[in-house]
Amino acid sequence: MLLRLVRGAGPRGFAGMYPRNGPVVRPLLDCRRDELRAWLAGNQLAFVEDETNADVSIPRNRIRAELLPLLAERFNPAIVDVLADEADLAREAWAWMDDQSAQLADRVVRPPAGTATAIRSASPHAGTTREIDIATLAAAPVALQRAVLWRVMRDTAGHRSIAFHHIEAARRLMDLGAGDGRIDAPGHRVERIGGTLVLTGRGTAAVGRAVAKPPNLFRYPLSIPGEVTLPDTGVVVSAEHGDAGAIVRNGRDGHVAFVRSDLCGGSLAVRNRRPGDRFRPAGLGGRKKLQDYFVDRKIARGRRDAVPIVVDNADRIVWVAGYGIDEAFRVTDGSQGVVILTFKAVGGSA
Repeated sequence: MLLRLVRGAGPRGFAGMYPRNGPVVRPLLDCRRDELRAWLAGNQLAFVEDETNADVSIPRNRIRAELLPLLAERFNPAIVDVLADEADLAREAWAWMDDQSAQLADRVVRPPAGTATAIRSASPHAGTTREIDIATLAAAPVALQRAVLWRVMRDTAGHRSIAFHHIEAARRLMDLGAGDGRIDAPGHRVERIGGTLVLTGRGTAAVGRAVAKPPNLFRYPLSIPGEVTLPDTGVVVSAEHGDAGAIVRNGRDGHVAFVRSDLCGGSLAVRNRRPGDRFRPAGLGGRKKLQDYFVDRKIARGRRDAVPIVVDNADRIVWVAGYGIDEAFRVTDGSQGVVILTFKAVGGSA
């Protein structure tokens, strides 16, 4: 407990050694050293002293041989018992906090919005992305905020060590108001996008910042009617002919788009973003860089290259799948022919 105190720890660290930790049981943990030696001598039992116990270059031994005697002599003769009681209290406090933080994490942590299930299933070592709802987490007591952030950051980082200053840096991102920001932490990156903290893991071989990789560019033809499966993301994009009445019958869904068939020609294509992409989001007025559109829609950087973009034969953006169509392709007349575009995960809805 003292070793963790001087290095920095919270209730989890102050708990010290547990008498039982899964399959590991320490039956002599509560036994004082002089009592054990007396019992061994009284029963004429031989024992072996680990020679490294006398090596004060080892921090644990130095605390036992130098710091504890000083505390007992100068401050409290019962310091060992006091510390043992404090460790018991810390274990109980951490057990409660761990349970509460797990329940809170179930409410505030979610997979990336607008991402197919197959994309969410990556392991922490392959760039897992998790999102935390800031408003809900900020409503909790500060101690629980820290416990939740420690839990989620540690999991995203592949169980690398997360220190107090990493957690506080993440908490400062929560206090930025409406502004965005980012920090690099062990094994992952934390960035604020609107009302969300987005945590993105890095590979185990990465040191410091994530290694820059060229985007995995793709482009697939999409006939009308027809569908295309994007193997890297587990997403299916389909197109079929319809009429303007389909908008009323089917309502509006972010994963379905209704566009003018007279502008689509005989076929379309599905690709991911390219440098310089621009389009006119329906209802927003004016042209916008796709990069800026992604920022406005709070799409995390790590997911932007996976968003399917439906384009026509002239490579004009028709639909940013799951988000919005271009103004030019919006259906404005009930007599117009319609192409119904659908975006879904393989085996289910997106």
